[in-house]
Amino acid sequence: MQGMDRGTIATTSSGTKEEILRYLVRQVGATAQDVAGDFGISVQAVRRHLKDLEEEGLVQFQTVRGGMGRPQHTYELTPRGRSRLPGGYDRLAVGLLGSLLGTLPPEQAEQVLRKHWQDKGEGYARQLGTGPLGDRLARLAGLRREEGYVVAWQVAEDNSGLYTEFNCAIAQVAESFPGVCGHELTMFGAALPDCEVTRTHWSMGGDPRCGYRMVPR
Repeated sequence: MQGMDRGTIATTSSGTKEEILRYLVRQVGATAQDVAGDFGISVQAVRRHLKDLEEEGLVQFQTVRGGMGRPQHTYELTPRGRSRLPGGYDRLAVGLLGSLLGTLPPEQAEQVLRKHWQDKGEGYARQLGTGPLGDRLARLAGLRREEGYVVAWQVAEDNSGLYTEFNCAIAQVAESFPGVCGHELTMFGAALPDCEVTRTHWSMGGDPRCGYRMVPR
């Protein structure tokens, strides 16, 4: 049982480019043929979009040689491309958060961050309600998607939940203040208070995504 955020393929040129960015954040190393097959448009059109995105510094490619066929390009987002993805926080709010952390003493900044993420998690918990973990993960994924996150979730055979976010709304602030996104673990724990929540992947640790495992107590 799982849920994924595939989005709706846009019909305008700019809209399609944005969808390609969202696609590549999940399908790292995809080829133009991969994108064309999933989007239902021609390979030539995809290559034009990828060329434009490359010139904008949003995607980069590697040449892969295999077998007797022609070498292929595989694409992935650049850091700038990742920053273009919609985030869950207004840019002004992110800027204010950065200013706040830069002016408060470390211990006070820590308290503010923990309180903010705890409150946000408790707000999620009220919206998720009770019921099977899979149902609540589906609702959580929906809430985060509304905030602009690219997410995936599933319930494993042992009834634990696996939840993944492929973009970070506060990446720019987190680069200077790693403790910011560290508190997202607190947030998910508050959102699912009957679960033990652990981090499986962390973008600030070099992973291409942030992942969490939720084990019912």
